[in-house]
Amino acid sequence: MRIGIDVRLWNETGVGRYIRNLVSNLIQLDKKNEYILFARTDDEKAIKSVVSGQLSVVKADFPWHSVTEQVLFPKLLNKENLDLMHFPYFSVPIFYHKPFIVTIHDLIVNKFNTGRASTLPLSLYLVKRIGYYAVLSNAVYRSKKIIVPSNAVRDDLLKTYLNIDPSKVEVTYEGGIDHLLRATRHTPLIEGRYILRVGNFYPHKNIEGLLSAFRDFLYDSYENHDVKLILVGKRDYFFKRIEKQIEKLNIGANTIFFENVKDSDLFSLYSNATATIVPSFLEGFSLTAVEAMSLSCPVIVSDIPVHREICSNAAIYCNPSDVSDIKQKISFACSLIEESRKELIAQGKTRAKQFSWKEMAKQTLSIYNSAVKEKVSS
Repeated sequence: MRIGIDVRLWNETGVGRYIRNLVSNLIQLDKKNEYILFARTDDEKAIKSVVSGQLSVVKADFPWHSVTEQVLFPKLLNKENLDLMHFPYFSVPIFYHKPFIVTIHDLIVNKFNTGRASTLPLSLYLVKRIGYYAVLSNAVYRSKKIIVPSNAVRDDLLKTYLNIDPSKVEVTYEGGIDHLLRATRHTPLIEGRYILRVGNFYPHKNIEGLLSAFRDFLYDSYENHDVKLILVGKRDYFFKRIEKQIEKLNIGANTIFFENVKDSDLFSLYSNATATIVPSFLEGFSLTAVEAMSLSCPVIVSDIPVHREICSNAAIYCNPSDVSDIKQKISFACSLIEESRKELIAQGKTRAKQFSWKEMAKQTLSIYNSAVKEKVSS
């Protein structure tokens, strides 16, 4: 089979990590099929340094969520005579009419529909949202298969799009950290106690609530004044909002920001943190929580369905809408006695072992085969 994969988000966080792990594991597992990766020119060198073998890289410099993506990208795809195309993100060209599968990581586009989630003026944002809905609906209804990262997302999808066949929605959990890296001792980048938060700064991530809770935590007791909050992410439009709040709350001395962190440094930050926190209102999987648990770091997560599914009893849960509760859970994590901390870490490591990028790739390959068989039979 000739299988195409859209890897234009290769170098991004979140979806980018999913794509990188999917491709690198697929080429180790599958020696039969030919893979064609559609990539941005800026990422081509990085891709070729990681993968080789039965694949080729085709330049596809179409910005996601753009007119050129919708109109010109299908023409490029059609030239490759693909048996199946995989879009690892919901932005599927409406004018692409050949067989495809899509990965839908979450329904945040549907659920978190506030103008604060965009850099655009409100009027343009509303127009773009109509486009999002159209593109997402096209991906849902016309795909051969839909891959989702959790049962929570699957349930949301089936409740939102009532006329789709449940059997075409497949759950493939994402992975954690390779067992060799889990066993590695990581030199601390930061001395002393700190709470770690990793990811983008979109409004649904609830960073504003976290900052308010952290400020209250600092001023709650003199013993807390040495604790730092480490933010790892991209210095974009949404981060600028966060910077303003940090200044307003007067917590700059206790807040440290990291950008463009290589994996070895990120793993060090995880493994030496007092706790990692994921206070989001919405998530599709919570890769951050799994990575933290893999690296012996206690996790504080919002009490939402996907976190209960992924973390089970191996996490400290907080109400994302209650700043006081977030503060209390930070205090709890920082005051754990050694025995309780070790027990929580052990539970987290056991839980994290259930998530594997290799297994995710195996399941995805099986879905490819199933989708092509359906195409042939139809």
